[in-house]
Amino acid sequence: MRPSRRTLLTATATATATAATATAAAGMAGTTPAAADTGATGSPPPATAQKPGRELRALLREIDPGRIEATVRKLASFGTRHTLSAQDDPARGIGAARDWIHAELTSYARASGGRMTVELQSYVQEPASRIPEPTRITNVIATLRGSVTPDRVYVVSGHYDSRATDVMDATSDAPGADDDASGVAVALELARVTARRRPASTIVFAAVAGEEQGLYGAAHMAERYKAAGTDVRAMFTNDIVGSPKADDGTRDPYTIRLFAEGVPSSETPEQAAVRRSVGGENDSPSRQLARFVRDVAVNDATGMNVRVIYRRDRYRRGGDHIPFLERGYAAARFTEPAEDFAHQHQDVRVEDGKQYGDLPEFCDFGYIARVAKVNAAALWTLAQAPDAPRDARIVTSTLTNSTELVWTRGTEPDLAGYEVVRRETTAPEWTHVVPVGDVTSHEADLSKDNVFFGVRAVNRAGLRGPVAYPLPQT
Repeated sequence: MRPSRRTLLTATATATATAATATAAAGMAGTTPAAADTGATGSPPPATAQKPGRELRALLREIDPGRIEATVRKLASFGTRHTLSAQDDPARGIGAARDWIHAELTSYARASGGRMTVELQSYVQEPASRIPEPTRITNVIATLRGSVTPDRVYVVSGHYDSRATDVMDATSDAPGADDDASGVAVALELARVTARRRPASTIVFAAVAGEEQGLYGAAHMAERYKAAGTDVRAMFTNDIVGSPKADDGTRDPYTIRLFAEGVPSSETPEQAAVRRSVGGENDSPSRQLARFVRDVAVNDATGMNVRVIYRRDRYRRGGDHIPFLERGYAAARFTEPAEDFAHQHQDVRVEDGKQYGDLPEFCDFGYIARVAKVNAAALWTLAQAPDAPRDARIVTSTLTNSTELVWTRGTEPDLAGYEVVRRETTAPEWTHVVPVGDVTSHEADLSKDNVFFGVRAVNRAGLRGPVAYPLPQT
């Protein structure tokens, strides 16, 4: 017997954000929550969670803390990597670091059978804020071309420039181990372990420069993608991911923060008006990306919890995801759970018996490896799963107490169908999942005024892509 709308509304109103509640409601409301897996935190996962498959588990096992440590120590050995430091010294300065990173990525590319290419993406930045004279800024980029949907692109980055206390000091030692050799080590290790594999979509591994002077390298890379019409579907920057130890000595070794903005940085006045009318502040593409990361990366294979922070970044700080956000790309920032400010943006020195400076001995290389696993789980699943449905809409041409959803069918050759997800407007995670088949519309016997809906695609291997948040269609 088909349940009444009143029964469904009651079920939805009493649901919580736990999969246990979703499971209890499944029989009554026709939902199919994800299989239970308590993951790394001991708490039930979201209803949309995906267990890691054999292919992903094999990839994660190859991530090597020893290689990550070697990368961090090598980058720190260049003395300073300040953007304004020497570019032609083979042993010290940003030029030496650039050339070493390029050689490393080139060595990984040899195992790819020609599918990974490496480039020095370079330009001259004219005098600007924190750039007193024309300065060459170079990003080192490895691109692993997808084998099925190569036009879909996913980017992971860290910045290889560093700084001392004075942001304009280009000569003092600035080892930059945590900020941000740790993030570069993540990007390089992911390039190494994926080079021999065949992702369906394209993955870009980037070490960018100019971050400490004003996000110059990332802005150049994002602008290049925008000008070329590149379909960058997601971007992650790893910036200060080297230690789980806070300035008071407390440790949180199994948590990584993920900063994800709500109101899009690129939002137009027209888009803002729609958002205000329907309440989409917590459903931006970056928030959906953050939910996806939790869905695929909080489990026993990574051993990590992803703490999503509903902010673009920390107070008075910014990262390389921001130029991508400003150009309309979904992007988010990984950062350690609590920072020790004595070991970032500090001259190397000892004061009152306390060591200052961003030195390798203050990094935890096992922790960085676990952060790399979180990134790998997200990137690999994004690259293998179908894309978020395009043009997802809620039909609003007539006022009804039901909800009609429509979307455009994806072009992936292994596309199997779609699922409609929903949650209470006050819930942070999706709580219910309804398989609807290989269709491009679905009518739910629930009021669009009372809950939030989303749509995600499923392929024949059972991988789910990110959720698309539907906008009104009159």
